[in-house]
Amino acid sequence: MAQHFRVVFFFFFIPSLVVCQYTDVINSNRPGIAVSAYAVGKNVVQAETGFLYELRDHSVLNTNSNGFGGELALRYGLLFEQLEIKYEGTYISENITFENFDLEERRSDFSRNRLGLKYLIFDPFKNPEANKPNLYSWRANNKFQLKNLVPAVSLYAGATFTLGDNPFFAEDPTISYRVMVATQSRLTPKSVLIANLAYDRISSDFPELNYAISFSHAFRNPKWSVFVEHQGINSDRFSDLLLRGGIAHLFSPNFQADLSLGASVKNTPFRAFARTGISYRLDFHKDELVPIDQKNNQPKIKKGTLKKKKQKKRRKKKDDFDF
Repeated sequence: MAQHFRVVFFFFFIPSLVVCQYTDVINSNRPGIAVSAYAVGKNVVQAETGFLYELRDHSVLNTNSNGFGGELALRYGLLFEQLEIKYEGTYISENITFENFDLEERRSDFSRNRLGLKYLIFDPFKNPEANKPNLYSWRANNKFQLKNLVPAVSLYAGATFTLGDNPFFAEDPTISYRVMVATQSRLTPKSVLIANLAYDRISSDFPELNYAISFSHAFRNPKWSVFVEHQGINSDRFSDLLLRGGIAHLFSPNFQADLSLGASVKNTPFRAFARTGISYRLDFHKDELVPIDQKNNQPKIKKGTLKKKKQKKRRKKKDDFDF
């Protein structure tokens, strides 16, 4: 596993690229696990929710289990376009069978329960003059270019809450901490690459390092898109390598549905899972733009102001020559 994380560490220092901060169409993190570098936009309220089903089979411990659960993420664009506050929760009910002892056990609690802030620190599209489209070539605007390897980068800081006697994290304190770097790259107008590197459950006895790399592509009909994702998890308590793939459909600018399947690449335990869900937003966003004169990119002057300035200038000249 150490080699995998060294490779991913260097990956974050290779430049990547993205879409603008606020978009007219919902920008959901589903159906993957990887988190976008961009916030939802100031005053936008967004919910991303769904259901999951998972099978586990541990070849060494000789256990097998199946679990069903619900997921919820609530996102809100707070104060600035670049800032987002986010809650993430996953509740699991799992039946586990210990074959060696002919024993069954049922576990239910939050496998994820955290709150945090994400802030965009670098946006390669902040200067529109540097990203003007080529008006003479469709191919030039849609092909991969080296400049597309410049990343949008955001930082995340938050806390994970383990409440009561949680059977999944019995040794963890009530509050532990999480930090993350998220990057997003628009390789082409229809292809996006997202990468996350996170250090989770800081201050617990089992801190966790994990990464996720997700690639999404929209079809010719942009209402449909597909994704593939790789996730790595490493801690003294649990390590895994996961692969996912799925599809999403945009029903309206504010509503998306998704379906995904995934599995682990190891058998201690082997995991297979399915997820389905929806994303919906309430869009209260308002553009805060300074009016611009289209001819010279200067702030517009109110009607009559220029005329008054000219009249004042003429009066001043007349006074200068009136002896």
